[in-house]
Amino acid sequence: MTDALLQTPVVTADNLSRDYEVGGGAFSKPQILSAVSGASFSVMPGRTLAVVGESGCGKSTLARLVTMIETPTGGTLNIAGNDVTPDDWSNLRSTVQIVFQNPYGSLNLRHRVGYIIEEPLIINRPDMPKKERVARVREIMQLVGMRPEHYDRYPHMFSGGQRQRIAIARALVLEPKLLVLDEPVSALDLSIQSQILNLLIDLQERLQLAYLFISHDLSVVRHVADDVMVMYLGRAVETGSKEEVFANPRHPYTKALLSATPKADPRGASTRIRLQGELPSPLAIPPGCPFAERCWKVQDKCRAERPALDGDSHKAACFFPEGIDAEASAPVA
Repeated sequence: MTDALLQTPVVTADNLSRDYEVGGGAFSKPQILSAVSGASFSVMPGRTLAVVGESGCGKSTLARLVTMIETPTGGTLNIAGNDVTPDDWSNLRSTVQIVFQNPYGSLNLRHRVGYIIEEPLIINRPDMPKKERVARVREIMQLVGMRPEHYDRYPHMFSGGQRQRIAIARALVLEPKLLVLDEPVSALDLSIQSQILNLLIDLQERLQLAYLFISHDLSVVRHVADDVMVMYLGRAVETGSKEEVFANPRHPYTKALLSATPKADPRGASTRIRLQGELPSPLAIPPGCPFAERCWKVQDKCRAERPALDGDSHKAACFFPEGIDAEASAPVA
């Protein structure tokens, strides 16, 4: 890969949004659910952007937008230097591939492993000779740590970690530039998680892949990410490098998430922040800061105005960010 390509983002999103109409009928209008609202980011070759947050924050919807499974209702998406429209999907999909959370559900149990990995080539490169396709499949299998005899076996004959290796091989066979990893290790045993994470890191170094890593597990994010985007109710509330976000979280929600992350060192001090109040309904997000009613630093301004995501390299959507205004202290469990 040339130096120019290494300095060009693989994917760039600008104010990306996705709304859904919910309910409605003969006598009522449908409500609008904003699953993703105004997400902006870019990912360079060889780097990993981790998107973190609680269930329902919009992480998986964002993954579907980037992989062109769904069409955004607002904003722009640029992949490999091309502005993405539905007309371009068929040409760009080989550039972006996804690895799903559950390897037990993402593989067709009726097919042998060799065919599962080969199928993207059959669909996207129909003119490629069969001999070349098989050689490519075997090369990718070796790359992800699978043995030649696995080619003719069925997915049910493998463990969860081995099935995820099959899924990764299937994603890599088209030589993508970006992998979207949607909770890729959360369904695996802890003893296997580190093996898959180390494999992904090794593949990234070898192939200069860009990763969009979706996760709710900050201990995993700490291990793999270069940059972090924290989402809350469909909005990015903090972005920055992994070092900045973990060492100096600026948004109270990020600080609360980090306080709930288990520490490897049992001697290390750990104070759990206990959030007050309920998560607002995504169908009725309050007009001010969506986190206001759960925040220990809330003031009248927070309930009246929505803070913008401001800052230089380390941004937070908060009027009174942590580390700057320390008058209020977090409630501890």
